[in-house]
Amino acid sequence: MPDGTILAFDFGTQRIGIAVGESMLGRAKALATIDSPANDARFAAIGKLIAEWQPARLVVGLPLALDGSEHEMTARSRRFAHQLEGRYRLPVELVDERLTSVEAERSVKPPRNRGDKSAKARIDAEAARLILQDWFEHANANTPA
Repeated sequence: MPDGTILAFDFGTQRIGIAVGESMLGRAKALATIDSPANDARFAAIGKLIAEWQPARLVVGLPLALDGSEHEMTARSRRFAHQLEGRYRLPVELVDERLTSVEAERSVKPPRNRGDKSAKARIDAEAARLILQDWFEHANANTPA
């Protein structure tokens, strides 16, 4: 597994959840949510996080249908990953994110008001944490002892 800090993204059309972790520790932590559909605002916020954390690699969740087939959000997530790679010149890996949002919703205290934006932001950041934790677990499993 590559050494260094890793940033992970749970891409969405309205929000992007972000998590951070250190590869030597193999632990992911929910970091932030970018709550904007505008690309300029999104990439400005991502640029600040990359400058602050100096990641060695980026991980992007790849949404697939339960049967493993691709759909519209799969293509959008792939495009987002390519944009990250092109803008920041960092290696980007895609990770199957099936059911991470469902698991994130279970682990984040349910909002009283279903329209609660702060709860949605916490869920997106938690989904990014789950994506990164999954990447750590699979990267460790493939590292020779």
